[in-house]
Amino acid sequence: MARDTLSRSLHDLGLSAWFGGTLANAVALNDAAGKAGDDSAAGRVANTGWDAWTPVNAVAIGAHLVGDVGQIIGNKGRIAGQRGVGSMSIVKTGLTAAALGATAYSRVLGRQVSEQTDVPVGDATNPSFQTPEKVAKAQRQLKVLQWVVPALTGALVVVSAFAGEQQRSSEVSKGLLGKVTGR
Repeated sequence: MARDTLSRSLHDLGLSAWFGGTLANAVALNDAAGKAGDDSAAGRVANTGWDAWTPVNAVAIGAHLVGDVGQIIGNKGRIAGQRGVGSMSIVKTGLTAAALGATAYSRVLGRQVSEQTDVPVGDATNPSFQTPEKVAKAQRQLKVLQWVVPALTGALVVVSAFAGEQQRSSEVSKGLLGKVTGR
């Protein structure tokens, strides 16, 4: 079995940045923006933070996807031949697609919020009574999505750990035997 250090590194570093960055922003930045002094400053702080994170997040996601493809190529024999690896790959692909979709939709909503740099808000995901309705609606959706993205990427971390466990020699032997015997 060949080593896939580069693809594993890209996969893991990209995923960890995607997960950790969105979780940190949900836990810290969004709330901290509300403590910026006034409602207009809160919007500027949140928009500045999220706009700075966006290109880093894009690179992280790209690295993760390149690493993912590299791992699929490197493990195509196991995916086809070891019992359980194919279904794990399907679950992982579905989670990745869902996380990508949630991230993309979050960005669309984030743009709606950041288009007006000094719009008054309570914090990044909570409108104030002065927030225009279009921005307030986007914020309410972002309030949910700020937790959906780290939940999905966190689930990807867990599935990736499970995939690593499937590569133990005892699991490979058992999976190959199970595929042959149908058990």
